[in-house]
Amino acid sequence: MRVMTPAFLAAISGALVRPALFVQVTFTAGPVYIWSGIGPIVWNGQTWIGLGSLVSISTIEEGSTVSAKGMTITLSGLDPLLLMDAMSEYQIGLPALIYFGAFDDSGVLIPNPVCCFSGRMDQSVIDISGTTAQLVIKCESRLVEMNVSVERRYTDEDQQLDYPGDLGFSFVNGIQDAQIYFGRFPSNKNGM
Repeated sequence: MRVMTPAFLAAISGALVRPALFVQVTFTAGPVYIWSGIGPIVWNGQTWIGLGSLVSISTIEEGSTVSAKGMTITLSGLDPLLLMDAMSEYQIGLPALIYFGAFDDSGVLIPNPVCCFSGRMDQSVIDISGTTAQLVIKCESRLVEMNVSVERRYTDEDQQLDYPGDLGFSFVNGIQDAQIYFGRFPSNKNGM
């Protein structure tokens, strides 16, 4: 559920919408804050760098079923030297967030833009042509983690990871071949 302020709801319901997209991608050196307008803007305690039309975002899909949907962020017009610095700090699995905001009639950002995507950065593609470069970042929803199997076992070693000193699983190996009789004890070798 997304909570929208009445002012934000009125701004996106009106005849003229003045949208803004805020993209937060995280590299090993820390997060980078980019927005779809021109020049810097301060929001949420951060200064967001305006790339204008040089930032594009693919369609963000949602459905009524629980399934992981990915999306793509494209940053173009980058200095190739800056791009190489960014790629040396790129790491798969770091957070990526996208917020949708709107401006009022006087050009002031309406408080509390809505988070429309929260996920993790996946593969990236670099396209260098001439004097500019393009960085394409594929992002996956955090729901994709539901498809990853958990490598845990019912063993004493695994139990010690969560509960050091617990003896509950220390006898598991010893009972694998044990013959356990319920009720009366067998009177002969055949178990009769």
